Amino acid sequence: MLKRQSALLIVTTLFIAALFLALITHGSGVVRNDPDRHIWIPSELTMPLQLQVAYDGQRILFRYRWPAERPHLHADLLRYSDGNWVREIRAPVGPEPDGIYEDRLSMMVDDGSVPEFQRYGGYITVGTGMRDFTDSEAETDEDLAYRRKYLPATRLDADDWYSFVDAETLAAQREAGYFLDLWHWRAQLSNPIGWSDDQHIAWYRLYDSGDGPFASNWDGAAGEPRFMFDPDATGVRALRWEEVSADRADMDGLYYLAEASAVAFDSEQEWQEGDVLPGHVLREPSGSRAAIRVQGEGRWADGYWDVTLERSLDTGYPLEDKILHDQGVYDIALAVHRDAKASRWHYVSMPLQIGLGREADLVAARFSGDTPDWDRVAVHEVTLFYPGQVDWPRLTSEIHAGAKYIADGVPVKFRHKPAQLAQYGVEIEFEREIRRQWWLSLIAGTLLIVSFVLSISLVLGRREG
Repeated sequence: MLKRQSALLIVTTLFIAALFLALITHGSGVVRNDPDRHIWIPSELTMPLQLQVAYDGQRILFRYRWPAERPHLHADLLRYSDGNWVREIRAPVGPEPDGIYEDRLSMMVDDGSVPEFQRYGGYITVGTGMRDFTDSEAETDEDLAYRRKYLPATRLDADDWYSFVDAETLAAQREAGYFLDLWHWRAQLSNPIGWSDDQHIAWYRLYDSGDGPFASNWDGAAGEPRFMFDPDATGVRALRWEEVSADRADMDGLYYLAEASAVAFDSEQEWQEGDVLPGHVLREPSGSRAAIRVQGEGRWADGYWDVTLERSLDTGYPLEDKILHDQGVYDIALAVHRDAKASRWHYVSMPLQIGLGREADLVAARFSGDTPDWDRVAVHEVTLFYPGQVDWPRLTSEIHAGAKYIADGVPVKFRHKPAQLAQYGVEIEFEREIRRQWWLSLIAGTLLIVSFVLSISLVLGRREG
């Protein structure tokens, strides 16, 4: 009798312990922000964007409209602190606390020369161990900072960032059009003077040839800015930190430094604690980097950015830009940085096709005159999503259940919706935690079942005795 009571007590204790384990491993969740591991999950996993496209046989125009709670107009800053000028280079994990990171929009474009892009979009440009991934490894922090986008065929092993093919092969790939055109609009570093930057992705994310719309304002040798505001033109020599960090954006105010409003920096001035100068000077771009203009003004109003970019169909730079033609069909993928977020904390789209006089996901409207009548141009609703830390080597490996469909060339849009891809991205960021939670739940459930069965057996045995 005593032995049976002891056994019943042990089983009851086991049941309570298993129940407690089940309670603490269920409902607590594993998804949480962890800046030390470069993890920050946005509160909204998807966002909408409206896209319109028009062309006139010589030019093509893309109009983008997307929601943003407020505009973020500042990028790197130079700040006078404790008697010295210091660089305030912000690289936040998630949103920058002071709101100091500019809004951005980018668009990758292809003409069919990168066939995987048509089916899988920007995923193909993400290799293993990219910068700001949780488990990124590199020999130095500087090396890790340059782990950026590239195309798979530029590597001997797509899972090895350093396994470049030889220079002759890279040159042949470029001649064959194996690169992605990258349009890059920036609220601070290009928009104020009416330009978008122009880049491309091949073995790396590269700037097009020519001068870009911005240049560094930092004189590293002297440890001070190169330029300051012209007080005769602007009424000030510098901005103030308390105004910049207050995140009170004023698109009609003074928030950027352009060549026309800049003069050489005067170190003899009595600079005050908290004086601030932009980290870059805006200038007229040249060469291939001067291919994309902002038509009109890129403006934020009433909770939305409204930006129109214009480019010649033929820029004259076929090794850096995708040359477009009437009756052509082209692939694009979009990305937006908002809410003062940088690096991989953005929203991206699945690939979609643009047709110039041909059927496609979105058929560009033909227009005549200086500008299209946008009220007559169809609006295409695009859903962008947070991509998480999903890379191309993973998607094409055995660990991914859908790898067989990628091997068969099945486009991502036939199997997934943007919200599903966002959820998958979050799950990958917490893969180890989810697996650990699963094992704990399995153990707790098994213990509950075993202890329950033993308890019933002991109770029934007691009654029979």
